[in-house]
Amino acid sequence: MDSRDLFSGRVLVAGASGRTGSWVVKRLRHYNIPVRALVRSLERASGFDADVEIALGSLQDRAALDKAVTGCTGVISAVGSSALTGDASPSAVDRDGVIRLADAALSAGVKHFGLVSSLAVTRWYHPLNLFGGVLSMKFAAEEHIRKIFSQNGRSYTIVRPGGLKDGEPLQHTMVVGQGDHMWSGWTNRSDVAELLVLSLWLDKARNRTFEVVSGEEQVQDSLEYCYDNLS
Repeated sequence: MDSRDLFSGRVLVAGASGRTGSWVVKRLRHYNIPVRALVRSLERASGFDADVEIALGSLQDRAALDKAVTGCTGVISAVGSSALTGDASPSAVDRDGVIRLADAALSAGVKHFGLVSSLAVTRWYHPLNLFGGVLSMKFAAEEHIRKIFSQNGRSYTIVRPGGLKDGEPLQHTMVVGQGDHMWSGWTNRSDVAELLVLSLWLDKARNRTFEVVSGEEQVQDSLEYCYDNLS
């Protein structure tokens, strides 16, 4: 499928070598959208096809991020912390790293920023916050993105999935909510990727934050309907 009549430009994928980020890359290429994958090392880029451009850098390196976002129209962040302390901690990755990436994108003139967040980010008392305050860190990044990408012709889409699972896209109905009222559920990484790719060209996806979990097993033609009733 070719979406070049709907979206034109290159998209930077942060966290591209991760399990969710790799699905973002796949779905972008499914729609023939040029991809630049942000990875920390060439070893992490070994699994990408030759048509995926590679940008080396970390979320802690603003100069590398400035270079990575140059020439991109969109950014999709699928990063996630993997340690309690240090450069891979929730504060360093889910908050400061995403904020640094968003600021670099803003300075480079990026038009749309998509973010993989999580259910329950507004619930400071959730048990997951015992792990470095990960949900609170994600929410802080959300707030920053909403502030800087909701004006002057820019836009954002923030997807808050449930527990992430592997599987092919478009195989389940999707249950959508807003206001952070969902406590549990799971979501296929591939469907999260699909929703963020669709947000690049769907007007009804612009400046929206929402929760989504997988429902019944049923093949879907599209996930565009997930954006129908959002505010």
